[in-house]
Amino acid sequence: MNDRPPSSIWNLRTCRRARLWLFFLCVLGLALCPAFQLYAAENPTPAIKLDQVGYLAGAPKVALVASPAKTPAKTFDIRRSSDGKAVLRGALSPASTDPLSGDTVEAADFSQLREAGTYYVQVPEVGKSWTFTIGSNVFERTYYLAMRGFYGQRCGTAVDLGPEFPGYSHPACHLHGEFHPSSGASGPRDNIGGWHDAGDYGRYTVNSGIATGTLLWAWEIYGPRLKPIQLKIPETGNGTPDILNEIRWNLEWMLKMQDSDGGAWHKQTSTHFPDFIAPDKDTLPSEVIGTGSAPYKSTCATADLAAVAAIAARVYKPFDAAFATRALDAARRAWKWTEQYPNVTFRNPPGISTGEYGDSNCADERLWASAELWRTTGENAYHQFFLSNYAAYLPILDSPAAEGWRMMAPMALRTYALSRRKDADAKAQAAIRSRMLSAARAIVSATAANPYHVSLKPTDFVWGSNGIAAQYGMDLMIADAIAPDPAFRNAARDDLHYLLGRNTFSLSWVTQVGEHSVLHPHHRPSGSGEQPGPWPGLLSGGPNAGRQDPVLAKFPSGLPPEKYYADQTASYASNEIAINWQATLVFLLAGQLY
Repeated sequence: MNDRPPSSIWNLRTCRRARLWLFFLCVLGLALCPAFQLYAAENPTPAIKLDQVGYLAGAPKVALVASPAKTPAKTFDIRRSSDGKAVLRGALSPASTDPLSGDTVEAADFSQLREAGTYYVQVPEVGKSWTFTIGSNVFERTYYLAMRGFYGQRCGTAVDLGPEFPGYSHPACHLHGEFHPSSGASGPRDNIGGWHDAGDYGRYTVNSGIATGTLLWAWEIYGPRLKPIQLKIPETGNGTPDILNEIRWNLEWMLKMQDSDGGAWHKQTSTHFPDFIAPDKDTLPSEVIGTGSAPYKSTCATADLAAVAAIAARVYKPFDAAFATRALDAARRAWKWTEQYPNVTFRNPPGISTGEYGDSNCADERLWASAELWRTTGENAYHQFFLSNYAAYLPILDSPAAEGWRMMAPMALRTYALSRRKDADAKAQAAIRSRMLSAARAIVSATAANPYHVSLKPTDFVWGSNGIAAQYGMDLMIADAIAPDPAFRNAARDDLHYLLGRNTFSLSWVTQVGEHSVLHPHHRPSGSGEQPGPWPGLLSGGPNAGRQDPVLAKFPSGLPPEKYYADQTASYASNEIAINWQATLVFLLAGQLY
């Protein structure tokens, strides 16, 4: 994986032409021959790690060099990709060892280069890097692909990425829903819609909760930047910004998961995972699955629905007032249900082996629901519930939870901190903001001290570690929204650089983004063999020292935690995609747009 050359025909043709010219020049004995040969004939090396998308013109720009040579390199050049001309030469930093990867790395700081263009890094005796761009809005294309990745996950409709990605399409899938006996009901259920949750074709209310809430927050904070970006989806041009059009596809499904009594069922899946086939080829019954005993719905799912529907009520009001009213009614009814059933938890009923998303305590989900309902309505009952319960969760702000969907208190606390309502409790808001900013400053310090300039700690290399890296970046950007600070923004971008190639594998963990990106995610549409490569714009889960799949189980124990990754379809513990960390990536990218 790490040594593969660029695969584009353009690169191959360019290389052949260059070699013909080199032969001609060498025959003539021109002095230019050695330098030109180095530029034209050399393939990129994974020893140079950088963001393969690029760097904002006015932001810090650092590449890292992990050379196997016994003698460390001393200097580096930045060269234009169009002609190989050096535009900047600098000295590499002293080498330092990264305990997370085991690599010894040197830093190439080229922050002074601000001229827009496409470049690569050249290091004598090491080689050249993948190309990257410097510009004023270099991340818009990646945002577009990452957000459009949700369109590719749509269930219940035909999907076609169009001429931009020919062949990436499938007919409508999972057009029939029905109740599983565990739901307390029987017969068909019109639950068409939503997003496939991860590498499988299930849909889960709890993970939809955090994913959809994160995307709605991205709109609330960065809406002016996102509004003009069209995603080329069926709803484009209907008068609603496309990010909200795409989110609504999943919201409508979430609302269908609500029963008439206000409670929400936990998930809609088959009884077991299907084979690696295209979505429309999956003929297993799509079933609404409940707890197996009265009241059959779960409190965590219902509270997540209440929170997300409450956000939707305020976000969609300018674009579709009737939908906003419907969402708020659903949120109120869901909240009322949780008052009657404050902690009905979920475990897979007998005979169900799809993702569980189990949680033993739903109090944090209720805290989030109360905060969002108060922020939308200003009603005292919701406010008092939050004020009576928030303080116990303040320590959780010090670092993100490894599984964000399980612990929703950070979402509750952050939405209260972000609120501009005049009736906010000043003491509570100050306490939350103080804790958030203190945690953000600690993340900045930890990121600066890490040789790879990433916020991750050794204990963060669990299932979905790339989502945790994106979460650190999101935490920093929310802190910046409360108290703007360039240090917060720069550290958040460092986490993005890690995800887009500045890591031990020199790998962009977003499919079809960068010259050296993930090829084999654990994702059934990508692994079905129906397309020429992985579906674009999807974030891989990333290194996982837990090794919970047969591929990683074969890795030797005792490796540095970042080394436990395999770009293989079978490595579900390190290479699955999921809408929750996909949404966090979108939020982080949205914060970099200008």
